[in-house]
Amino acid sequence: MQEKKSKIIVLIPCYREEEHIAAVVRDFIAAGMAVTVIDDGSPDHTAERAKEAGANVLVHPQNRGKGAAMTTGIEYARKQGCDAVIFADGDGQHLPAEAPRFVECFRKTNADLIIGTRMADTKTMPLIRLLTNRFMNRVLSRRIGQVLTDTQCGYRLLSKRAFSCQTDTEFSGFAADSEVILRAAKAGLKMAEVPVSTVYGTEKSKIHPVRDTILFFRLLRRFR
Repeated sequence: MQEKKSKIIVLIPCYREEEHIAAVVRDFIAAGMAVTVIDDGSPDHTAERAKEAGANVLVHPQNRGKGAAMTTGIEYARKQGCDAVIFADGDGQHLPAEAPRFVECFRKTNADLIIGTRMADTKTMPLIRLLTNRFMNRVLSRRIGQVLTDTQCGYRLLSKRAFSCQTDTEFSGFAADSEVILRAAKAGLKMAEVPVSTVYGTEKSKIHPVRDTILFFRLLRRFR
């Protein structure tokens, strides 16, 4: 009997990415993936550029943060009967050609949360991001009792089982990615990692060191 093919779509939460989103969408489509963009209240032409490139687009009338955009995407995927989703950023830092790595890992390991890790080559990673990642990796790995090497990478796959514990993600920014991990760990879900490339261009960093650090520690208290 032929094995049933899993239904997996790419979800791209984004805000003010009109410069990059069209190329990102086209490249994911070229890699054989269906794409849904969640435009989180962008004041520019992000939604229009995504539609023109071939994506299904969901729009928040107002900016609500990454956690809310992820929740919107997950709710859509559940209604579509998806077996898993791949989250990616809209700024071109995640290579669409590497999406099949997540699909293959999902098929082989049946993991519920598969996170991309860029730690094999960090030479081009901005120092603030590298230091932030290393700190959060240590803290989160200790909290969940499992070593993860790149907890802040937004390129990741969530299974249908993971949907049930991610329906009300409340934090924004980098804390949203950490919240996904903590919710999955609390639910006892299986996690894995796949190597992905470290890609940085001229895009402006969206890290807010003070704000994101405060949110991270609020998140840890929330899941104590």
